[in-house]
Amino acid sequence: MSLKIRLSRGGAKKRPMYRIVVAESRSARDGRFIERIGLYQPMLPADHPERLTMNVDRIKYWLSQGAQPTDRVAVFLGNAEIIPMPERTKGIGKQKVLEVEKAAKAAEAAAEAAEAEAAAAEAAAAEAAAAAETAAAEAAAAAEAPAEAEAEAPADDAEAAAEGGEGDAEEKSS
Repeated sequence: MSLKIRLSRGGAKKRPMYRIVVAESRSARDGRFIERIGLYQPMLPADHPERLTMNVDRIKYWLSQGAQPTDRVAVFLGNAEIIPMPERTKGIGKQKVLEVEKAAKAAEAAAEAAEAEAAAAEAAAAEAAAAAETAAAEAAAAAEAPAEAEAEAPADDAEAAAEGGEGDAEEKSS
């Protein structure tokens, strides 16, 4: 069930008065509603305190329940600082509004793509840094290994010479 916070017309001919109501979106404009939460009297002067009266607590409740305000009611709620002020679309036309929304979505998609590209670049940089560290560690290990091999090599030669000398002595004695 989709709920709307909208205006329901009342009053006499050429003397309108609107109730602000919560109604199911499929019900008629002036038909069945769930709750009356305010009153709008456009015939009163703009600075008159009773021109627009709203039950703010009930409006907040219905908004929390998922009710969507119509454009005109959204402007009322924006002026009362209950919700953020909606963007003005009067005089633009529906087609222009759709184009603006499409452009905004395209800009968001481009921003997301740029963020993904930046994240990929960071990952590549981190991978390159890790590869460089590994290469540096291998180079350091390779530099230490020949030094150890050279230090062990003379000892091996000395042992071989000592064994060789004994081996030669054994050959000579036999």
